[in-house]
Amino acid sequence: MLRTLCLLAFATALFGCSQEAAPPADAPKAVEPVAAAPFTSYDIEVFMDSVRVGGASFSADGETLAYSSNISGIFNVYAIPAAGGDSVALTSSTTDAMRVIGYFPSDDRVLYTADQGGNELNHVYVRSADGEVQDLTPGDKLKANFAGWARDHQSFYIATNERDQRYFDLYRYAVDGYERTLVYQNDDGLNAQAISWDGRYLALLKSNTTRDSDVYLYDTQDQSKRLLTEHEGSESSVPAAFTPDGDLLLQTDRDSEFEHLVRIDLDSDERSVVFQPEWDVMYTYYSRGGQYLIVAVNDDARTVLHLFDATSMSKASLPPMPEGDLTGVTFSADDSQIALYVGDSRTPRDLYRVDLASGSAPQQLVASLNPAIAKDHLVDGKVVRFTAAQEVEIPGLLYMPHAASAEAKIPALVWVHGGPGGQSRLNYSSLIQYLVNHGYAIYAINNRGSSGYGKTFFGMDDQRHGEADLADVVASKQMLIDTGMIDPERIGIIGGSYGGYMVLAALAFEPEVFRAGVDIFGVSNWLRTLTSIPPWWESFKLALYAEMGDPATDEERLRRISPLFHADKIERPLMVLQGANDPRVLQVESDEIVEAVKANGVPVEYVVFEDEGHGFVNRDNEITGYRAVKEFLDTHLKGAE
Repeated sequence: MLRTLCLLAFATALFGCSQEAAPPADAPKAVEPVAAAPFTSYDIEVFMDSVRVGGASFSADGETLAYSSNISGIFNVYAIPAAGGDSVALTSSTTDAMRVIGYFPSDDRVLYTADQGGNELNHVYVRSADGEVQDLTPGDKLKANFAGWARDHQSFYIATNERDQRYFDLYRYAVDGYERTLVYQNDDGLNAQAISWDGRYLALLKSNTTRDSDVYLYDTQDQSKRLLTEHEGSESSVPAAFTPDGDLLLQTDRDSEFEHLVRIDLDSDERSVVFQPEWDVMYTYYSRGGQYLIVAVNDDARTVLHLFDATSMSKASLPPMPEGDLTGVTFSADDSQIALYVGDSRTPRDLYRVDLASGSAPQQLVASLNPAIAKDHLVDGKVVRFTAAQEVEIPGLLYMPHAASAEAKIPALVWVHGGPGGQSRLNYSSLIQYLVNHGYAIYAINNRGSSGYGKTFFGMDDQRHGEADLADVVASKQMLIDTGMIDPERIGIIGGSYGGYMVLAALAFEPEVFRAGVDIFGVSNWLRTLTSIPPWWESFKLALYAEMGDPATDEERLRRISPLFHADKIERPLMVLQGANDPRVLQVESDEIVEAVKANGVPVEYVVFEDEGHGFVNRDNEITGYRAVKEFLDTHLKGAE
């Protein structure tokens, strides 16, 4: 299912899950964790002195890894010896987040991407070995996405919306000189998702609804298209990768509750199942040298990686790895080494290198958790389910402070993810751990409509947003009370993006349920949001309207579920955080709800970040925002009478 295409998918940067204007600091070094000590409550600066890292790419000779880190206060690109050692900064931005794409296949040039102040108008840049930087996608009001390297290493692909802001055309760039050639002109919202190994064919994706999609095969030689996924009813199909011999791997939920991996013979259109786990396949790709196929499965809010021999499809094994989710696997050019990340709900992702040729133990290159924090002082998320309306089982992740007990009941927060079709997952969040460390239990609910639990569950809130899903959120309050360790009078709600909308909806439509609410970049007026979405989401707009409602024809219902038009009912304290450059949830959304709630005489705190978009990228802003959140909750939730 098209889980990742939801319009308001909550930026992972916002809550530090799988996500700063100070001068660049020294590059990251490996650190030793401190021994466990008597329980300590840590200030927000201590949590934010942990680093976030992501992306990884081996140099052509396999001796260096490029990756992104926010150690400077904002994401920049670094290089570290693959055998271990100190990192060197390759970029030195103090304003815009720089995120690595990768080394060139045959030399030490590096591609990376960045937007401007969180506006999501990313460009693609190349940094030469001598440090010179060139914008490969210059221009105003355009967005560019890297689309992959050609298998012959003589070119690479970038999709941009420069011709028409609504649609992304695909270009091939020469590695020498960067001359580009138009490969596919997108005039109808069919986006290129995969490129065959010989460059002749593209797999194009058409989003019909958030639960229904089609895949077309495009021949670049004669510009012909043909539908590969003819079907009736709702069926999700997403191109995964072309095989080395020219067939197509497809992630689909045809005849299944979950997305699985099938192979389509492009000569006969015959399908064969490649891999069908009991949960959704999240993503699939081939290793750089083509020897391995990597498949990630969303196993009850955890990522489980499966490694296959690409020729025989027999299971391949890794050396014993540290406990936690294994993500971001990247291979060297000859497939003899891999870089990957390991993390869990108590540990930010750490960067490791594995030498497959020697079979030696994984080597940690970058440790992310601030060594001043004892890991034992943090809390593991635990999967907890409860039964809601219509006997639907609702999953979620419960974080219970160490000091909680029946004798010392504590305040709690229901945490609502973004999306609307997102999912709270068992990975690290600095804000969750900060609040739990200061005595707040948190239940990160995966209400009906969340990804990861099958297509039926995913569709349960279609055209019922702010109603069916809100009922689950309200019902989770009783689950918290039933633990026997939560004070029933001190339960609040927090969320970002769509989760921020749910905070406002809860306070407006169920005004006596939650004691206080924290809305981070949340929607207050669906009529405005659905008519002001960024132009580059044009190909997904009808799918979004099918799920949420079309403002041209569903005005009455959208007005009914928009908290702004019911703000007079909000009577509990509210905090709102907003990025001034947010292209998804415009600042006016927050301005108006704040003004309306203040008119009720209700305590409202409002923090606007002038250099943020839809999610935090600046660590100083996170420190400011998260400290303000805790102070607000200490006053209106923990200190409530």
